[in-house]
Amino acid sequence: MSASDPLDVWHRLAGTSVLLDGFHALKHALRFGAEVPVAVTADRAAALALAEELAPDVRDTLDALLAEVPEPAYRGLVPRPHPTAVAALAVRPSRAANRDRLAHLPRTAPVVVLDDPRNLGNAGAVIRLAAGFGATGVVTTGTLDPWHPTVVRGGAGLHFATAVERLTVDDLPPGPVFALDPEGDDIRHTKLPDEAVLAFGSERSGLSAGLRARADHLVALPMRPQVSSYNLATSVAMTLYHWSVTGSAPHVP
Repeated sequence: MSASDPLDVWHRLAGTSVLLDGFHALKHALRFGAEVPVAVTADRAAALALAEELAPDVRDTLDALLAEVPEPAYRGLVPRPHPTAVAALAVRPSRAANRDRLAHLPRTAPVVVLDDPRNLGNAGAVIRLAAGFGATGVVTTGTLDPWHPTVVRGGAGLHFATAVERLTVDDLPPGPVFALDPEGDDIRHTKLPDEAVLAFGSERSGLSAGLRARADHLVALPMRPQVSSYNLATSVAMTLYHWSVTGSAPHVP
């Protein structure tokens, strides 16, 4: 293989790059400025037809970028082949750049904090929601890597539309911390400021003691008695929607 062979490039970069698994992840990454050194597909014509139908704004970029490889070779590059038979590698934004973006004040939108999340798919769904609402970023604490391939797949490549980073509870971005907790005040009576840090506990055990101690405000989502909890992504969606209608969120067309 020559140095320009896409499979050779892939194998050289795979250990240090972000896996974009599927057409939609690649589409979003390109829209939000990701650097994509290699992209492959098992069916180039089908991928470009999909771009023509769903993402004409990146169709020409994909035409220049996508390399067709045999289907067995494509399947050997990804842990779970995507129905669109497209995969790419992107350069991960620098940790310093993400931290600067998260820490910058004043902010025009909140930061979402997932306190020791456990479910990769839920984390991806939250990042997708955060990007859709225009949140400043998503921070995770604990051991889960928010750039894990399963999280990126669940986020549909929208990691590149917001700042995504793993931090400690002691190193959270500045701003008033509003933590979701069943014992908190009804969120419907609370205005969430643009500089808020919105903290959500893990799916299993809720807020950690450290995060709860950091909270400036405890707020609760309305919930029918005897219902234990909402799904994590659902809680984030409800909270960001509340911010969008009570704060100064920009209009999202």
